[in-house]
Amino acid sequence: MYAPRVFISMLGTLVVFAIATYFLTNSLWTTLIETIICAVLLQIGYFLGVLYLVWKERKSRDALLSEEKIPVSGQEDTKVGGLAASNLKRSEPFNP
Repeated sequence: MYAPRVFISMLGTLVVFAIATYFLTNSLWTTLIETIICAVLLQIGYFLGVLYLVWKERKSRDALLSEEKIPVSGQEDTKVGGLAASNLKRSEPFNP
């Protein structure tokens, strides 16, 4: 979720909501109060959406890390100090 786009969309939604509420109630105070309530509900929804995305990302990272830590039987460790072991096994010619 790109924050500036979300905030502009929320502002547009609030303007449309305020206009519709004013035409339905013909009261400026009711429109103002209901628009503030709508803004708070939109902010809560945005916060919960971001919270869900962070939770989902953490869950997928934890799953990926747990897969990497479980050694497969019969297979040697393929990483040494963060480097792939295959890179350490090859011999390169010495070029002075």
